[in-house]
Formats: sequence, structure tokens, C-alpha cells
Amino acid sequence: MANSESGDSVVDRVVRVIAAFPAGVTVLQLSELAERADLPLTTAHRLVRQLATHGLLEAGPGGSVRLGLRLWELVNRNSPTLALRQAAMPFMEDIQHVLNQNVNLAVLDGWEALFVERLSRRGSVANRAQIAGRMAVHVSSAGLALMSHQPKPVQAEYLDQFADPAGKVGSDEVRALLAEAANQGFAELAGVIDPDTWGIAVPVLDGQKRAVAAIGVVVPLREMRMQALVPALQTAARGIARRLSEGPG
Repeated sequence: MANSESGDSVVDRVVRVIAAFPAGVTVLQLSELAERADLPLTTAHRLVRQLATHGLLEAGPGGSVRLGLRLWELVNRNSPTLALRQAAMPFMEDIQHVLNQNVNLAVLDGWEALFVERLSRRGSVANRAQIAGRMAVHVSSAGLALMSHQPKPVQAEYLDQFADPAGKVGSDEVRALLAEAANQGFAELAGVIDPDTWGIAVPVLDGQKRAVAAIGVVVPLREMRMQALVPALQTAARGIARRLSEGPG
């Protein structure tokens, strides 16, 4: 792809345009989109026009720009998490039916837990995990469950670069949390994101005992029914792993 005067490629600029939409926002004014993508207004306008011809964006009245349905279609049709979500959904629904609380499904992407599915009901506790949202490994029970069952070189690389932006947690403490999660087969964090909630997550393991996903719950902090929560999650995780190994069908 041809580069601009600033040295970035067309692909770089297209990605910045699409990524400029914040979580939960599907419409931006062209001027705001250009600013968020760090592009000249004329360049942003040209890219929006080109992307709109493919249905990836939609140009509306008054200079508004909307994410296109074609983008949603392609992402959902070809998502690498589609099989995982399909395998996990029956088990997530069963757990939610019993707990009447939040149930999350996450995968590891870099040093973050990326949430690919979530089930909630009215009256459930606050849950900061959003579909397509991310959380740092050390502040998420799902992240700890995922990282604690990665190959040792991956864990070592993660710990070597670890730095808590808030300055409250050190790498030694995270190392201890990972060891605990690996030893007991689940991860738990109480009151880290929200003071009144408790997160518990279990890894979904492949044939090499590596975590390919994590299924977790967020419940009221007072609801310390570990003897019921963990076995239910572990049973669900084994079921998801079994369905993934069987493949489509």
C-alpha cells in the first residue's frame, strides 16, 4: 500500500478510522472521527467514502458516519471465536439459570482478557466486563485463569514486562496469584474492580492443558458459595472443551 507523507500506509489509516469509534458508540461526526483517527479532515472524508462503498461504514446526513452492517456481518460470520461461543452458550445459560447472575466468557489476547460473550439478568450485580471489552490480566479473574494455564515462557514474558498503571500491584504478587490459580484450578478476585463483587473463573483447557478460554461469574461479595460455584464452572469448562474437540456438528 502507498504511504502518506507521515509514513503510515492506507491500511494503517483505515484501521485508525474504524477503531476510532469508542465502545458503545456507533455514530460519529466526520470532524470528530478525523480527530480521533488523527487524520486530516479531507483524508478522513475520502476514506469514509471509499469504505462506505463496501458497506463497512455509512455516511449519513449532517456529516455523520456510522459503522456499517457489512462490517458486523463479516466479523460475526468469520470470527475465530464463533465456534467457542457456540460451544459455550448452553453451559453459560445453565449457570446463569442457577445463579441468576453474570456469566462471562473470555480469551487471552496479549496481556489482556478479551470478553467474547456475556450473559446478565436484571437484578444481577455490577459487571464491568463487556462483550468485546478488555481487562488487564491482573485485575480479572478470567485473565488470571487464562494466564495461569499458559506455557511457562508466555507467563515469564508477561511477568517480565508487568507494570500496574495504578502502582498498587507488583509482579511478585501477580506471580503468586497465578501460582494459586494454577494450583487450585480456578482464579478468584474479590472487590478489585467493584468493592461489592467477587469474580471467579475457570480455564477451558485444550488437549495440551493450555487455557483456550475462561468461563467465569461475577456475584455479590457476600455470596461466598465456593463449594457450589467452582464445581459448576469446572463442569461447564469440561463440557465446552469437549464440544470444541468434537468440532462442528
